Formats: sequence, C-alpha cells, structure tokens
Amino acid sequence: MKTAAIPPRPEAAHPVGVYDSGFGGLTVLRQLRRRLPELDYVYLGDSGRAPYGGRDVDTLLDFSEQCVERLLGEGCRVVVVACHTVSCVALRHLQERYGSGETRVLGVTIPAAEAAVAKTRGNIGFLGTARTVASHTFRTEVRKLNPEVEVSEVAAALLAPIVEEAWEDTEIARMAVRRYVEAFSGIDTLVLGCTHYPLLEAAFREIVSPSVAVLNPAPYVAERFADWRKRHPGFAPAGNGRLRTLSTGDSARFAAYGARFLGEALAQVEHVGQENGRLALCPDGQEPVGQVVRSRPVLL
Repeated sequence: MKTAAIPPRPEAAHPVGVYDSGFGGLTVLRQLRRRLPELDYVYLGDSGRAPYGGRDVDTLLDFSEQCVERLLGEGCRVVVVACHTVSCVALRHLQERYGSGETRVLGVTIPAAEAAVAKTRGNIGFLGTARTVASHTFRTEVRKLNPEVEVSEVAAALLAPIVEEAWEDTEIARMAVRRYVEAFSGIDTLVLGCTHYPLLEAAFREIVSPSVAVLNPAPYVAERFADWRKRHPGFAPAGNGRLRTLSTGDSARFAAYGARFLGEALAQVEHVGQENGRLALCPDGQEPVGQVVRSRPVLL
C-alpha cells in the first residue's frame, strides 16, 4: 500500500483531535462542536480495526499510540480520546507518553464519573464493553469522588453491533437493552459507557423505570473540555469550525454510517492506513481493494 508523507501544517492550525475506535466517538464530537463551534477538529475513527471491546491490552496500547500520533501529526495539540475502552485502559499510558507542555491527551471516563456522582442518589449502573468493564476504571473514579456510592458494572457486548447495523429502533434492540437492564438491581442512575449507546437512548428511557436517570456522558465531556480550554489557553485556538475526518476503514461506508452518529453529513472521509507501525494518509483517500502487497523493509 502506497502512503503519502504527512503534509506540513500551518503554524497557526491547531485543531482539536478526537479519536475513537470507530463511529461512536462522533457522538462526542457532535457535542464538542455544539459547545465550541468555533474550533477546528480532526476526527480519527479506527473503524478498520474495530471493535476494541474484546481486544487485549497490548493491542489497545499499540492502536491508541498510532492514532494519537496520527492526530499529533495533523497539528493537534490536544487529543480527546472519545472511546470509553481506551480511556479506561490506555489513557494514563497515552498521557505519560505524549503529554507535555506542548501537547495533552484527555479522556471521557472522569467527566462521566463526575456527571454520574452529581446525579445519583447513591447507586449507579454502568454499561460498557467487556474490556471497559473489566478495567473497573469507572468504578475507581467514582469512588475517588464519593466512596459511599455503589457502582454496578455490566458488559453489553451486543449493543454496539446493533447500533452499527442501524437497528436501534427495532424490537431486537429493545430486547437486548431490556436483557442488560435486568442485570441491575436498585440503581437510580444508568451510565451509557460506550459512545455507541446514545443512539439507543430512546430504548433505554422506554425500558428503565422513570425513577432511573439515563446518562449520556457526551454533553458533560464537552462542557468539561470547554472549562479545560479556558484554563489551558493555546492548546485549542479558535479556528473556522472546520472538520476533517480520517478513518482506517472504508471511507464511503464511514461517511454514510457516520452521519447518524454526528447528526449531519460527513462531506469527505480520508483513508489512513498502517505503514511501518504508523498510520499514514493514502494518496487517493480510499481504502485499497483487491489484492494488496506490503513492501518489505530494507535491511541494512
């Protein structure tokens, strides 16, 4: 696969990087653009290697490093990891590796925990991918804020694929949501701990008790980022509201499916592919089709 070198970016161009394993992070980007429409954004969806929820930790670290490096190469000084799985497993690693006086990496888990603690009466339910739940990072962050709050975590492996198939308004979706909700007992707040799940919010509200608050963390992530930006000027200067979208998967499919998550059409999606352990832009902006031959490294 032929790849293009990273084009130089103007010194003043410092868009906000938003990274997710695929489509789901567009729900976070949607809220960021609603809250801070004057900023420029570059979104990277690693849809060619999704889903992340069942991946081992080392693979997640490798993928997340490549994606963050790609966004830094696009001129981003701050990257928002919009994937709950990566935020729960790899955020500390990414912050230690790439965080500096010039660049920062932020996540979604702490804002989600803060919002849940502020809303709960003492018993929080959390739905996420298998890897997110196995990390217990959300529970840890909640207990830092209030050790008296009870947290129940349930892995919901079927929900993201249902959303990817655009089946969120079907009886299949309602059956799956009902099955996962029944695993909780006595909760007063239910956190949607995967960025796909907001598309199922109507189904959740239909099925859970009216006394249970259904919490989509994305608006709180956007609000916390706006606060962070005020305290850290220079990382995300005002731009023209531009959006570039990158994907490791099929660009046409990403544009078609992504519109449901973002709430508006994606004008163009550029393809990035792996080359020598890094993600690079493809010259024609599309995923290659047919037989692909990888070039051999030159041995010195």
